[in-house]
Amino acid sequence: MARRVPREPEPGRYAVSYGEVELLRDLDRPTGWMLTCDGVPQSYVDLEDPLYLDFEYVRLMADVIDLLPEGPLDAVHVGGGACTIPRYVAASRPGSRQIVAERDAALVQLVRDQLRLKSVPRLKVRIEDGRAAIGGIWDDSADLVVLDAFTGAVMPIELATVEYLGDIARVLRHRGTLLVNMADGKGLAFARRFAATVCETFRHVVLLAEPGVMRGRRFGNLILAASRVELPVADLTRRAAGGLTQARCVHGEDLTRFVAGAAPIRDGQAVLAPVPPPEVFGS
Repeated sequence: MARRVPREPEPGRYAVSYGEVELLRDLDRPTGWMLTCDGVPQSYVDLEDPLYLDFEYVRLMADVIDLLPEGPLDAVHVGGGACTIPRYVAASRPGSRQIVAERDAALVQLVRDQLRLKSVPRLKVRIEDGRAAIGGIWDDSADLVVLDAFTGAVMPIELATVEYLGDIARVLRHRGTLLVNMADGKGLAFARRFAATVCETFRHVVLLAEPGVMRGRRFGNLILAASRVELPVADLTRRAAGGLTQARCVHGEDLTRFVAGAAPIRDGQAVLAPVPPPEVFGS
């Protein structure tokens, strides 16, 4: 029987449940595709090489995953996009079982139709928001929870509270790891409060970011990793410093100083997530 040739994605703009996305071909990589949402870069995937990661902050997330104990992972992803990290986990940890929670049904269908989502083994996608998805998962069932959910370029506050992180802790096994992508800019007020929130729930926390972002000089992504058990801080520090952007790894007393007494975020509080300035994405 002849091998079925996957359908070529079609670049263009597509209406989804919560706005509009655009699918863009990477002119430098024949099988590379970028998904943007309302003009904001959201995901990059290489359909033939899921281990290729184009965004620097995603590489930092992969560094954390690579340093977890060897073998397949039971992983839960809150926020889907084009499922870059689930594809990476499936390729780097064969046999992993993964659940992706994505509230935008039309986006999920687009990624299935255009970006070969069905080819990712042992991956289930649930059309749910992040609160409902975690609430429906069994206790002590995940080795890894990845929180990477944005509405455009803004993180939903309801996914950044002590109460929600407590529910994530319930889902994680004792040695499990929480991995979060957040974004902030000048002053890092939100990043400090969210770091305080994570520290209230997990004993061991590290923060990873490019130096300019870590100092609050420009808007960008910051990665938090957290666990009940010690994290491989020395290896994470070495990997972060050895990357193209020579990112920093902040932990221990340095993280305490970074938080600087900021209050954890709780359900019902009026907290504004940071919005990137227009020049960040060239609009």
